[in-house]
Amino acid sequence: MVFATYGVIIMKQTKKLIFIEAAAIIGLVITIAISGIETFAEDYHDITENVFRLHILANSDSEADQALKLKVRDEILSETSFIFENNKDFDTAIAAAREYLPEIEAVASRVIRENGYDYAVKASIEAVDFDTRVYGEITMPAGTYTALRVEIGEAAGRNWWCVMFPPLCLPAVAADDEAIQVFNGVLTPAEQDILKNPRKYEAKFYVVEIFQRIKAYFTKG
Repeated sequence: MVFATYGVIIMKQTKKLIFIEAAAIIGLVITIAISGIETFAEDYHDITENVFRLHILANSDSEADQALKLKVRDEILSETSFIFENNKDFDTAIAAAREYLPEIEAVASRVIRENGYDYAVKASIEAVDFDTRVYGEITMPAGTYTALRVEIGEAAGRNWWCVMFPPLCLPAVAADDEAIQVFNGVLTPAEQDILKNPRKYEAKFYVVEIFQRIKAYFTKG
C-alpha cells in the first residue's frame, strides 16, 4: 500500500514536471515568435520610411485619360530624371523633389495641352497609403509611403506608381538582380529579402498589417 501511494506521488510529480517543461517550451517558442515578428516589423517600417514613390493619378478610367497618364509619366521620367539620379539618401530625394515641384507640374501641363486637354495638374509631396504592389520580381509591401503625387484633372482614374528613391524608375533595369541592387546602401539585406521573397513572409505580413489596422483604429479614436 505504501509503495502504491509512493508510486502515485511520483507519477503526479512527473506529470507536473512534464507540464512545467511543456509550458516553458511553449513560452520560449512564443517569445521567439514575438521577437521574430518585432524584428520583421522593424524591417517593414524601415522599407516604408526609406522608399520615395512616384504616384500619378489619371483624370478618369477612360482609355484616353489612361493613355494620357502614361504620356505624362514618360515625360516626367525623361525630363526630370536629373532630380532623382544622384540623391544619396531619402531626405535629399524628398528635398530635391519639393524644390522642383513647379517644374514637374509644368512638364505635366505641357504634355496635357499638347494632347488637346485642359486638365489642371497638381504635384505635391504626400503621405500615401499603398496596397501591396509588384514591380517585376520586386514586391513593395503595403503601407504608408512618402510619394511624389501627380494629380491630373479629377484624379479619379487608376494610378501608376514607381520608386523614385532609390531610383528604380530611372535606370534601364535588364534583370531582377540588377533591380534589387538599387536598394543596396538604402535597405539591409534582410529588408531586400522581403522585397524579393514576399511569400516567405506572408504570415508576418498578415500579423503586422492587422496590428497596423488596430493601431490606426485607436489612433483615430
